[in-house]
Amino acid sequence: MTHVMSMAWRDLAFLHWRVDAQTLTAHLPRGLQLDTFDGSAWLGVVPFRMANVRPRGSPIARDFLELNVRTYVTAGGMPGVWFFSLDATDRLGVRVARRAFYLPYFDARMTSAVRDGWYAFESERVHRGAPRGEFAGRYRPVDVPRHSHPGSLEAFLTERYWLYSADARGRVFRGRVHHEPWPLQAAQVVVERCTLGDLVGVTLDGAPVAHFAKDVQVRADVIRRVQTSS
Repeated sequence: MTHVMSMAWRDLAFLHWRVDAQTLTAHLPRGLQLDTFDGSAWLGVVPFRMANVRPRGSPIARDFLELNVRTYVTAGGMPGVWFFSLDATDRLGVRVARRAFYLPYFDARMTSAVRDGWYAFESERVHRGAPRGEFAGRYRPVDVPRHSHPGSLEAFLTERYWLYSADARGRVFRGRVHHEPWPLQAAQVVVERCTLGDLVGVTLDGAPVAHFAKDVQVRADVIRRVQTSS
């Protein structure tokens, strides 16, 4: 299938907390099943930099910061990612993604900086009418890059090549995302403030499972409607 967008994802942290499965299931559209690992559900907070974001055929590329909140689902035996929110600093990109991909993007103020090997990231959601959401923390890699082993928790949390979304009528859509396997590094993280789980009634406290990835090149396909049973 021909891709519709290309981009790079850079300086990315995967921060994951084990959460109650029933709480997350209540926030999924009909037709999607929550995906679990050894019986546990996971909620991820992922800050990173979007670079060279370019619609297919366009000479214009955009760079911006993004922070998403996600869990893991399946439909028809195809595992993928479900986003509860995606905050970003690009107002045009937020509106295009909401309209074209039915993804819950929100306007946010964000800063990112590298200090003494630490990636410091702060975000405050400012989208009109949206619930508040804040994050402040820092992270750094503490190991060499490696690919995750099939069947491992790291692979479950990161090696996902489908995204799911739903329109205002609750119809589910799916799109393929293409990139090489993640070059994961174990990471150290300090979370100073995080209210992003409030959207689904989850308090994110305690130390998350943390990984870092420096860079992947990505292509995204058009989304297609998924025929799900009610």
